[in-house]
Amino acid sequence: MSSYEKFEIRKRSPDPKSAALLVIDVQNYFHSMAGPILAALNATIDLCRRSSMPVFFTRHCHRSPADYSMLYEWWNGDLILDGTPDSQLISDLHRTEDDPVVLKNTYSAFRGTGLEEKLKEMGVKEVIVTGVMTNLCCETTAREAFVRGFRVFFSTDATATSSLELHEATLKNMAYGFAYLVDCNRLEKALSKP
Repeated sequence: MSSYEKFEIRKRSPDPKSAALLVIDVQNYFHSMAGPILAALNATIDLCRRSSMPVFFTRHCHRSPADYSMLYEWWNGDLILDGTPDSQLISDLHRTEDDPVVLKNTYSAFRGTGLEEKLKEMGVKEVIVTGVMTNLCCETTAREAFVRGFRVFFSTDATATSSLELHEATLKNMAYGFAYLVDCNRLEKALSKP
């Protein structure tokens, strides 16, 4: 039993008619974290795409000191600068040219990006959160989605971070107060139902 399973007392499947997939920050900068989950992530993208769900990708990057905020201090100046190879999405990601890419400069995919408005215009009421880092941008995005009124699903096998301890801590938090947990197998079963 995984450490987060005892907190997973709520179960539900996403509704493909009102859900969107969020693929958070799967960029070259995070390749060492994203590499091990790439197969599960691409499988999740493919499953959602086959169910006609919109797929949104985010790219975390900074353009000037004006948008560094607390991240500059917190990470000792180690930021992802726009236009660098590190800022680009991993080439092996199953992304099409039609998939929107949301640029962000903080942990949340909602803050100052217009994502909430785009989702609501499309009639999206649920989001599935995948990507990196589980405990930073994925968790912050999931929490913000929840407080903005979206039903949140959080992937256990298509998210990753720097340590298993941090990954599982987020999964506990998500299951306890913010999101239904899913993985590729659960999604495949849920989305194959008529």
